[in-house]
Amino acid sequence: MVKDLSIRVAGEAGLGTQTIGFAMCHIFKNAGLHVFLIQDSMSRIRGGNNFIQLRVSRQPVQAIREQCDIVVTLDRAGVLLHGKQSAPGGIVVVDKSKSGITETNESYFDVPLYAMAQKAGESDLYVNSAACGVLGGLTRISFDIIQQVLESTFANKGPDIIGKNVRAAREGYGFAQAEFKADTFQLEQGADSRHLLLNGNEAMALAAIQAGCKFYSAYPMSPSTSIMETLAGYADKYNMVVEQAEDEIAAVNMALGASFAGVRAMTGTSGGGFALMTEGLSLAAMTETPLVIVVAQRPGPATGFPTRTEQADLDFILHAGHGEFARVVFTPGSIEEAFHLTFKAFDLAEKYQVPVILMTDQYLADSVRNVDSTVLAWQPITRHIISREASAHVTDYQRYRFTESVISPRAVPSWITDVVYADSDEHTEAGHITEDPELRVKMVEKRFHRKMELLALEAVPPVVHNAEGAGTLVIGFGSTYGVIREALQDPKFNQWGHVHFSQVWPFPEKTLNRLLIKVKKIITVENNAGAQLARLIKRETGIEPNKSILKYDGRPFDVDYLVQKFNEEI
Repeated sequence: MVKDLSIRVAGEAGLGTQTIGFAMCHIFKNAGLHVFLIQDSMSRIRGGNNFIQLRVSRQPVQAIREQCDIVVTLDRAGVLLHGKQSAPGGIVVVDKSKSGITETNESYFDVPLYAMAQKAGESDLYVNSAACGVLGGLTRISFDIIQQVLESTFANKGPDIIGKNVRAAREGYGFAQAEFKADTFQLEQGADSRHLLLNGNEAMALAAIQAGCKFYSAYPMSPSTSIMETLAGYADKYNMVVEQAEDEIAAVNMALGASFAGVRAMTGTSGGGFALMTEGLSLAAMTETPLVIVVAQRPGPATGFPTRTEQADLDFILHAGHGEFARVVFTPGSIEEAFHLTFKAFDLAEKYQVPVILMTDQYLADSVRNVDSTVLAWQPITRHIISREASAHVTDYQRYRFTESVISPRAVPSWITDVVYADSDEHTEAGHITEDPELRVKMVEKRFHRKMELLALEAVPPVVHNAEGAGTLVIGFGSTYGVIREALQDPKFNQWGHVHFSQVWPFPEKTLNRLLIKVKKIITVENNAGAQLARLIKRETGIEPNKSILKYDGRPFDVDYLVQKFNEEI
């Protein structure tokens, strides 16, 4: 039996690689195993070559491996492109007849996937279910589990379609068991199947619902789009408005309007869309209107790689908008952090009346992993507005009043009898336009210096592993968390520490200075070309990292690649 298995399923867009991947996630999860899945898709509706990569283990996993034990190819291009990803002792599942493959290769496992699909349902459409069956047979997962998942997956298609998919899977399952006698890929199954399967975007959407978000507006831009899709699916149940705007300028201003009217609001986009939102970001700051923005990064500039991953917008997000104002930038590194930090984002945005940005990327947004259901345990929310009852007694309301707490009182316009003045120009406490230089200084100090001081007190500290006394310290932010943790489990690196930034602004310079002061070597791991995190550390602490391991080909780090890079530093 094996305890850790990597599987890749490849084929042109439209052949159902995602269907296979998500079905196998549920199958392995229901068998009591831990899964981690990434998607690698070309920016096209059909054609090209897409793949999913799935890692299955008895232990929790948060990253992929470089090579795969089983590669399933649904077309000839998949064989040529992905056959070389087969690990020593691994196999490439290929339908040689359909793919026109005549050469022999000891790693090829010839499976008539398309003939199985035709036999089961008289259509090539069922090839993905046949492939699921083959994978189930190779890994010796109970067919009952496979059947239950397929019945659930196609529940809305009717009994005829369900039956054809199950028959195709049974054909593949029986073939694999009959023709592949070895137990090379038999998985040691677990007992706990109660975990939830989530990706980063789904976790953020569910957290927004729990945090009381009632308005979401966005223009569809990968890889942020599934946040809107998830929220739309729950909109009626939780009395939300989910609006697909005509562009990102409209999206951010709609969210600002909803927030000004008193509801918790969020918008989401990627780097190109966020570029259009930056004037709205500054408007949120000047009007002290709470706003949560998700920026799911992809490679740029311009359209770049629309369906790939990168961490190249750090500098941009830290400095976006004109003028100086307080902001919070969270960089979640796991599904759990994506949930908890999104919930926190709504609270901080409303408490301090500032924009809060959740910076993620395609890797975290689309990666699927099973998490403990307690992650979604319901939490109470605190609204930082004048209550409806108290609003009835408000007189002489001044939206931007200077207070001892720094935070001006915020009322819902329709709840109070006073006129509410709000202005994008510099303004008085009452909200009237002013050009008074002394008042300008006081307003800037309130919006910028004093709010930043308060936000720093509530900053999420870095996640630290084995840093005290470490000779080498690896530092990362965002989605590199899981792969760094796994790479450092190699015994060769037991004297190395790890610092992960869940929040990059306000920057925790005091904490980091204390950790870095005695370290001999500092290495940052970043999915960008400019070592942006290393530059930020140097700017805020005066300490320059010795090395930056950078990856900017649009693909995430894998464990083996990172171990190789770490070995070069020993």
